[in-house]
Amino acid sequence: MTSASASTSTTASTPASAPASAFAYAPAPESRAVVDIAPSYGLFIDGEFTDAADGRVFKTVSPSTEEVLSEVARAGAEDVDRAVKAARKAFEKWSALPGSERAKYLFRIARIIQERSRELAVLETLDNGKPIKETRDADLPLVAAHFFYYAGWADKLDHAGYGPNPRPLGVAGQVIPWNFPLLMLAWKVAPALATGNTVVLKPAETTPLSALFFADICRQAGLPRGVVNILTGYGDAGAALVEHQDIDKVAFTGSTAVGKQIARSVAGTSKKLTLELGGKGANIVFDDAPIDQAVEGIVTGIFFNQGQVCCAGSRLLVQESVQGELLDALKRRLSTLRLGDPLDKNTDIGAINSAEQLARITALAETGEAEGAERWTAPCELPTAGYWFAPTLFTNVTQAHTIARDEIFGPVLSVLTFRTPDEAVAKANNSQYGLSAGIWTEKGSRILAVANKLRAGVVWANTFNKFDPTSPFGGYKESGFGREGGRHGLEAYLDVR
Repeated sequence: MTSASASTSTTASTPASAPASAFAYAPAPESRAVVDIAPSYGLFIDGEFTDAADGRVFKTVSPSTEEVLSEVARAGAEDVDRAVKAARKAFEKWSALPGSERAKYLFRIARIIQERSRELAVLETLDNGKPIKETRDADLPLVAAHFFYYAGWADKLDHAGYGPNPRPLGVAGQVIPWNFPLLMLAWKVAPALATGNTVVLKPAETTPLSALFFADICRQAGLPRGVVNILTGYGDAGAALVEHQDIDKVAFTGSTAVGKQIARSVAGTSKKLTLELGGKGANIVFDDAPIDQAVEGIVTGIFFNQGQVCCAGSRLLVQESVQGELLDALKRRLSTLRLGDPLDKNTDIGAINSAEQLARITALAETGEAEGAERWTAPCELPTAGYWFAPTLFTNVTQAHTIARDEIFGPVLSVLTFRTPDEAVAKANNSQYGLSAGIWTEKGSRILAVANKLRAGVVWANTFNKFDPTSPFGGYKESGFGREGGRHGLEAYLDVR
């Protein structure tokens, strides 16, 4: 069944199946009028919006409609140099401020984010493609919470466990991805400012708008000029930022391949580096797990943000004795997910972020079929405009399959089985990644025993994708190094030698 369109300018939310119901689906679109997107934006350098030195621009497109949202300045090496110089100049006064004074700015930013949360949620949904209920109920509350949390640390750094009078590093060059644009900004900017550093940040080229709106929030909060600088652009701008000689700290979230390039370029320098990279998280379901609860956790683990999450539970390891029951329940649940207009408050599955990412997901899914895995896709009608991929799972998957090894970064779940806890641990750890894992069982002793053996930066028990600013997050192996969040997140921006 295809529902009526939410409006003439949006795609319809489409249920994956049409079970008999006394309640007909009615669209519930969030108003687009709450956000005012300008026709063009400049770079944010030294407290002002400015054109790129060479005048280059690029367009940012809404993934759900392929509509051009705005034209944005494209930074080059000269712009990177201007921004770093502005941050260096601002560092002297910003780092000299008492922590209690820096905290005032962070608290102010947090409150403005809360006040503008509806506007920012709509903006993020338009530019990224994720459902409004995710940006509204998950992303924005966490963004504000991170600024509140690190504002609280700003005047307590002497008690953070990093020695008396810990000092900031200087200018931080930060490069963030497109899957959680504003949240990844908060993860990086908040601890950097709290510890007295200044920032030059480059958002992903497909999702530049929320970072530019954050620049406006910085001005609204009265943040001193040059403390935060935003450079929109492509990978060449990110590379120029990472390689700039006057950067003291590099923080990157993104693909493992780019992370390796950054590590090579930083090697041999005095720059401090943290990397949060790819993942292939194992979600382990034991035979005593509550099936309905586990199914909801599996859906959250892999279909939240269309699976475009580095810590997604993209490998389901299910004990053989409950495989049939679990998969039947999971398929029923996936058939109820609603795919379509991300601004519809009923939508569960939004758009894939870009045509490039959709092509990668499609190619890997086809590889899974070609290698002999059995594909099941939730029955749903895809909108004609935009970038879409229906929720999909593969069974009869082995550890040799490409889809069990490579990060797909989309709404695709690979299902493997195990017989014993030791086999589950062995299969979970059989990955070059080590970012996340989940355990589903009613036995607390089993949770502790298995979690202690998993080589993952975060292990969730009877839940998945739960985040809190007080808790550290990061990975092992090719998922990177360093931690963001919590007290641990301060260390990356302090001179603790």
